[in-house]
Amino acid sequence: MPPTTMPSTSLALPTAARAGARRHAFFSNRSPSSVPIARRRRAPRFVMVSASASLEALIFDCDGVILESENLHRQAYNDAFANFGVRCPPASADPLYWDEAFYDELQNRIGGGKPKMRWYFGENGWPSSELFETPPSTDTDKEKLVDIIQDWKTERYKEIIKSGTVKPRPGVLRLMDEVKNAGIKLAVCSAATKSSVIMCLENLIGLERFNGLDCFLAGDDVKLKKPDPTIYITASEKLGVGSKNCLVVEDSVIGLLAAKGAGMSCIITYTPSTASQDFKDAIATYPDLSNVRLEDLKLLLQKTLVTG
Repeated sequence: MPPTTMPSTSLALPTAARAGARRHAFFSNRSPSSVPIARRRRAPRFVMVSASASLEALIFDCDGVILESENLHRQAYNDAFANFGVRCPPASADPLYWDEAFYDELQNRIGGGKPKMRWYFGENGWPSSELFETPPSTDTDKEKLVDIIQDWKTERYKEIIKSGTVKPRPGVLRLMDEVKNAGIKLAVCSAATKSSVIMCLENLIGLERFNGLDCFLAGDDVKLKKPDPTIYITASEKLGVGSKNCLVVEDSVIGLLAAKGAGMSCIITYTPSTASQDFKDAIATYPDLSNVRLEDLKLLLQKTLVTG
């Protein structure tokens, strides 16, 4: 029996299905760029924050940041001037005395104790004293005078700190602990004499925190004082952290200039004697650290690096 031949037929699609098929074919044959913009689906956009835009080291100044020390230093200097009968100008009847208003101006202009005295004596005449029969005239004698006064002043300052009447500024210890617990490096960089800063830190932040510092530098460790950036550049190298990933806590324009010169961001926690200074280059300014948390600083630095 011959095979049965089925009649050729075409299956007709319903009208709606035919229309859908035509639309499918139309879009399938077109490149993505030819699809009308209104009909394209955009992938969500994510802002990726580079790992380099992170806080890896927090660096504290000491005087004015960890403690309000201006009047303590001033007291120690005046005690030293009285002890050695320092008279400037040489014909003065009474020993040299730096009042509060003058010392505020002086310490906000010149960093470090010895540079302060060199500048003052250079401007007002080298003094008479019990150390020299006549005012020193050679560079050697001038440096000897400054060294002796500074050494005595440092010991007097230590006595004041050890008296137990001096406390850390609000928020300092808590923020230091947050930093260490988060695995972020912690440092202290001060322009003051090393023995003075060590004694100050041991008494105010405690031996455990002091010994836990990842870097500690004082005025003795660098040739140039703040506002020169050397101390912060040196800290960056010792910490093994790039300058952009360091954040400095300062209290004055002198310190701010040093941090900025090292390529570091800086926050200011001002004191009554520095409150009126121009801190426009700081990324944030606070009266103290009592309400400042580590997460605040991490976000602040991240924002600065991403938008900078």
